[in-house]
Parts: sequence; C-alpha cells; structure tokens
Amino acid sequence: MRTIDLIQRKRNGEELLPEEIDWLVSSYTRGEIPDYQMSAFLMAVYFQDMNDVEVGAMVQSIIASGEKLDLSGVAGPKVDKHSTGGVGDKTSLIAAPLAAAAGVKVPMISGRALGHTGGTLDKLESIPGFNTAISTEQFIAQLNEIGIAMAGQSPTMTPADGKLYSLRDATATIESTALIAASIMSKKLASSLDGLVLDVKVGSGAFMKRQIDARRLAQLMTTIARRADLRCQALITDMSQPLGYAVGNALEIMEVSQTLQNGGPVDLTRISLELAARMIHIGGLTESLDDAREVAQARLLDGSGYAKLKQVIDAQGGNSQVLDRFDLLPNATGAMEITSPRAGFVSMIDAEEIGSASTMIGAGRDTKEASIDPAVGVILEVKVGQRVEAGSVLCRLYYTGEERLEDAAERIEDAFRISTTVPEARELILEIVG
Repeated sequence: MRTIDLIQRKRNGEELLPEEIDWLVSSYTRGEIPDYQMSAFLMAVYFQDMNDVEVGAMVQSIIASGEKLDLSGVAGPKVDKHSTGGVGDKTSLIAAPLAAAAGVKVPMISGRALGHTGGTLDKLESIPGFNTAISTEQFIAQLNEIGIAMAGQSPTMTPADGKLYSLRDATATIESTALIAASIMSKKLASSLDGLVLDVKVGSGAFMKRQIDARRLAQLMTTIARRADLRCQALITDMSQPLGYAVGNALEIMEVSQTLQNGGPVDLTRISLELAARMIHIGGLTESLDDAREVAQARLLDGSGYAKLKQVIDAQGGNSQVLDRFDLLPNATGAMEITSPRAGFVSMIDAEEIGSASTMIGAGRDTKEASIDPAVGVILEVKVGQRVEAGSVLCRLYYTGEERLEDAAERIEDAFRISTTVPEARELILEIVG
C-alpha cells in the first residue's frame, strides 16, 4: 500500500477497507508515515467523513496499537464519563467524585486541551504535584481503594490515538465527527468498562455547532458501544455559552471546589448532577433514574463527593488543601475588566470566542508542543439573560504576560451581545441518545 493513494481516495470521497485503515494507523504509530502525510489524511476525513464501518475499523486499529486496561480485578460497577469538549466544562471533576461517593468505580482516562476547549488533564495538573501519569498498577489499586482514578492514557494504551490526538489539534481537524468518535471510543473500549456516559456538547463553544451533527456523533458512539456490549448513554447538552463562570485551568479547579460544596453555578451543578445520576443508574446501583438523581443530590449535600475529590488529589500526589485555600493554586499576576458598552440584556456570550481568547493568553495550546499557563483565563460576571448597566463588568481576564493580551481582550469584547429585550431561554440538556 501507498499512503498517498489512501489520501487521494479519501480525498475523493471513497470508502477505505478495514485493512487499509489498519495499515495506515499502524504505520503512522510506528513512525513510518510522516506527520505531513497523516495531516493530509486527517483533512481528507474532515471534508469527506467516514462511514460507520470505517470508523469502527479505525477504533479497532487504534485499540490494537497498544495494550488494553484489564479491570477485571476491580470489584463493583465500572463506569466512565466523557465529554466531547467545551468551554468551562469541568463536569468530569464534579460528576465523577459524586458517582464514586455513591459506590461507582470510576476509571477515568482523560485528555488534554484541544483547540479552544479545555482538557481535564490540564485542569488536574494545575494542582501542584498532581500526577496524571500514574502506573497501571497504581490506577487499579486506587480504584479498589477509593473508587476513582483520573489519568491520561499510558504510552502503552492506544498509542495511535495519542499521536493522532495531538496532530488533530495542530491541523484544524478536531471537529470531524468520525475522528472524535474514533478517538473517544478507542480509549473507552480499551478499558474493560461496564458502562459509559457521554456528554456531547453542541453550540458555539463545542466542536459540533449544529444539533443534527451532535446527534450523529452521539448515535455513532452509542452504536459502537452497543456493538461492543458496553452499556452507554449520551446526553446532548448546550455549549452556546461557557458552562459555569470560570474558564481556565486553575480557575476551573476553584469553581469545582465551590460546586462540590453546593455553592457553584446553577447550570454547572445541574448538568454535573445529571451526569452523575446517569453513571449511578447505568452502574446498576439504583432501580430507577429518579432514585439515582436522589443519590447524586445526597452525595453533593453531605459533602462526600467533595471528600472523594480530595482523596483523589492526595492519592495522586497533589495537595488537597487547594480546594480550601485557592492561594495554593497558580494565580495570575494581572487582571483586566471587560465592561458593557450599553445597558440592556446579555443576549449572547460566544463560548468559542471566550475559549479562543483564553487560549491566546496561555490557557490552551496553539500547537501540540505548546505549554499551558495554569493560572490564566476568564471569570464571567454575567450569564445570558441577565440585565446589565452601561459600564458594568461583564468578565475579568486574568493573565501573567501581556503578549497577545489586547487581541484576547478584543475577542472577549466581541463575544458579548447586549440587546434591549430578554433573550429566549435555551435548554441545557437538549436530547438523550441511547
């Protein structure tokens, strides 16, 4: 086979055979195909898509590139949760501890920032000392001991996805439905899970801008799960404005702490509780979803979810006091206020613009080699529908260096729309698939 022939055929919209996809993935993983050729292939997929058979073949090829995570030695229902990525989306750090506090074993294999969206690993690593690269032995021991572990994929687990994940981020091919599904489901099926809850974001701050595309992605992933006998459910949720108020790694850890102490934003609390409830129900710990919702709410109110996250932080080398003392987290050296040019109602907060501006000042990555500044980001002071006065603060931009600061501030100003009428309310949870 020749790489250029496969690129050309996919560019022309042809279907590739499973063995051709397997050859492409395995050759790239071994370093026999250069980044520039795989980049061309990813762009061809972005424009021409893949059908279900092709995506399924890619999932299997990525899994076969490394070792599987055997969780057979972990007692209890093993359920993971994964989001397709959004701005201010820190629900994994809330829903997972709540589910674990209810008795679910949560083996969470997470990713890093992609494009304008944040990554769970980057948020966790803003906690001084937190180790996301724990060994398989520690991962399993921690699951048995405290019921939850949060780590990145090991070098031996789906290494093909590790390489492709970074390349997608650097080549503007993140939003491909096929590539998102292949990446997420290969990691999940490489672990011996009992259940999986997916949060498929849609809106300006998501990779899926249209609900029809989000539905297609949700259906594709739940179909892949069903064929692998994995219990799976997907929620399609709104990402037209940032979730919660905090955008940026350490800033989001602060908001996670507040939320697990029942003092967080309404939207973030609601969706985190629903995701936790779905994990609890899929894990078979309650007879009904309503019962699971009551359990999740109870674990929030009694503080056991908060205590569980502290256990995770301590177990993985971090200092759990950061949840009580925010001064122990990385803190920005400067702040800039963005104010409203007129009185009225906030009719839009473009989540993608907020995420892109945060990336510009270091909260995300422009290239796969770029480092992240854990201290920087944005704190919203308003949400859509809220009335503001002329000159009132819309948000604050926290920074540690002034490079690209003015450009970022301009993007944030453009993200806000102020109208004379109250905007129509938008549902947070739009659909359930699976």
